[in-house]
Amino acid sequence: MLLLLLSLLLLLPLAVLLWRPRSWDARLVRLQHRVAWGALCWAATWQQKRLAQSTLHAGQSQQQALRRCLHGAQGPRCTLRGSTDISTFRNHLPLTKASQAQEEESGGQPLPPTSNRYHGEASLQATLLGLAALNKAYPEVLAPGGTARVTASSPWPHPLPWPWHALGQVSPTGTKDPRVLLLEALRSPGLRALEAGTAAELLDVFLDLEAHGEELAEAIAAGNPGAPLPRRAAELREALEQGTRGLALRLWPKLQVVVTLDAGGQAEAVAALGALWCQGLTFFSPAYAASGGVLGLSLWPEQPHGLYLLPPGAPFIELLPLKEETREEATPTVLLAEAQKGKEYELVLTNHASLTRCRLGDVVQVVGVYNQCPVVKFICRLGQTLSVRGEDTGEDVFSEALGRAVGQWPGAKLLDHGWVESRILDSAEGSAPHYEVFVALKGLRNLSEENRDKLDHCLQETSTRYKYLRFRGSMGPAQVHLVGQGAFRELRVALAACPSAPFPPEMPRVLRHRPLAQCLQRRVVS
Repeated sequence: MLLLLLSLLLLLPLAVLLWRPRSWDARLVRLQHRVAWGALCWAATWQQKRLAQSTLHAGQSQQQALRRCLHGAQGPRCTLRGSTDISTFRNHLPLTKASQAQEEESGGQPLPPTSNRYHGEASLQATLLGLAALNKAYPEVLAPGGTARVTASSPWPHPLPWPWHALGQVSPTGTKDPRVLLLEALRSPGLRALEAGTAAELLDVFLDLEAHGEELAEAIAAGNPGAPLPRRAAELREALEQGTRGLALRLWPKLQVVVTLDAGGQAEAVAALGALWCQGLTFFSPAYAASGGVLGLSLWPEQPHGLYLLPPGAPFIELLPLKEETREEATPTVLLAEAQKGKEYELVLTNHASLTRCRLGDVVQVVGVYNQCPVVKFICRLGQTLSVRGEDTGEDVFSEALGRAVGQWPGAKLLDHGWVESRILDSAEGSAPHYEVFVALKGLRNLSEENRDKLDHCLQETSTRYKYLRFRGSMGPAQVHLVGQGAFRELRVALAACPSAPFPPEMPRVLRHRPLAQCLQRRVVS
């Protein structure tokens, strides 16, 4: 109904378009923009009121979400349809995890437990509220010609093609060719916002821009028939000659914000972009998207990156308290209104189709509250651990150690990494089992043995269990390999080709499937 109303609000400028004189073009663009933005503002205001009402009464809202979930239940557990009692629901449905086979097929991630219907509702809310929040923080971003998307995928969970076009995004309508999208963005020096599906995809864009800058400059200089752009091509060449750091602001001096979707495993790409190409710019993600779909809403672009509100509507979310030291299950799940500030929880989602209470493995920490609902930041993914001798080295522990090691490699900036147990690649024959680590770097072309050894030392400093096993000789030192440009993009393509690959695409750090690990092994350069 909402989409139908928004469509009707745009029919007026579309009708005028059929008989307009040429002199009306500029006025028509302005009219289309006003109507489109007015429609979106109205829809966002309506969604904001719904959100405020539901978060003020989070317990009641979650009861309604559970009722909808049970009403749509199918299969042998549908006898729970008549009950919305939380205790009965928990007692009848134990917590489950994705099987190992499913994790391998989806690149080490649990399969989505939510339905497309619930995913659509949450996605639309995240998009409308995200647009309103972005416009409030940066009013000029959504002006005509102020925004460009440079990847085939969009950061907005529920793209609205017709308002997007009317709002004046410079990206060509309907195109999926990254080169065409990048060229159009490069031809527009007045951009205020740059959009990409994920930070990892945007990283690929800037790497390609540096690798093929002269080709792009020539294409810009050629321009369209009758509209050559030699000056802009010269600006591109000059910007590239000055190096990587701050490149985005040299290309687009008015740029204010970079919009990408936070989909798990993107922290390194965000850090690399912020330190190099997009230095001085704000990053904004309209939603927190895990393998279950859109789970958190981002309402504060001016706040530190990565704060999300967990809304009480569909999908039905529970929080599983975790022990501080081991991150093992501590007590039964709690509802959103029962979350405590400072505590860590694992997200639990319920599949309305089969009533499966699935532990996603995504760990969040409560950092604030909005009415009765928690505001959280992402901590780590429990499924991203390695254990060759029972040590259970987690994603956060390993990332901390790797960050320390890279900080001791002169001139190096970490772009991406993945790690795998040596048995997966049969690389432990004749030696103790160990970690095989693949890294993509900027500013360093070769790794010395001294640099490689630093990761093993940092792992021992970070993990007492790892240090103990290394001291006993039960584990060998971590083996570090430098991969060439495009290696992790090839890995993401392979992941996307998996039949049950999650969407939005999460970037796994631990590779448990040999063909995926071999994608990186084939691209080792040092």
